[in-house]
Amino acid sequence: MLLFIVNGNAHYEHKERLPEGNYILVGPHRTWFDPIYYALAGSPKKFSFMAKIELFKNPVLRWILKHANAFAVDRDHPGPSAIKTPVRLLKKSDLSLIMFPSGTRHSQDLKGGVAVIAKLAKVPIVPTVYQGPLTFKQLFTRKKITVSFGEPFYVDPKLKLDEAGFKVIESQMQQGFDRLDKEIDPTFKYVDPKQLK
Repeated sequence: MLLFIVNGNAHYEHKERLPEGNYILVGPHRTWFDPIYYALAGSPKKFSFMAKIELFKNPVLRWILKHANAFAVDRDHPGPSAIKTPVRLLKKSDLSLIMFPSGTRHSQDLKGGVAVIAKLAKVPIVPTVYQGPLTFKQLFTRKKITVSFGEPFYVDPKLKLDEAGFKVIESQMQQGFDRLDKEIDPTFKYVDPKQLK
């Protein structure tokens, strides 16, 4: 409701591509609030997501994150729980998962965690992109926001998840992102807000 009041110009495309059951929504992390729009776009499906452990030190943020089904991950020392927790949620709850393969808003490097979790949980990966305002201040301009879903795909159970295997999945995800960006706006090019300062 707050985002609708602030912006009110969100458009969600290709929801018909979302599969039944649980899945992993993956997309490039372009702004701190794109996870919120991903979750809104995918509703009424409910989602969980990873959040860096430092955020849970703040009692207010911790309360918000727990009520948003987030779970903590130590980026410096991730440990087995970084894989086991989301796999368990995907297998034993009605929660799907939102993941950003880059791991951070200001990185374009895709990581292999998505592939491992998807393979172990036996759920599809759905490429997703957000185009729109990149700062909270820009939201108030009521500039159009678009979230679009790509075609889901599975990790082949026979695929060996070594460096070559990760590259196969990363390529599929990146191709999905690029295709969706072009569908929304053929001239689109992401520019990190930090580079504009």
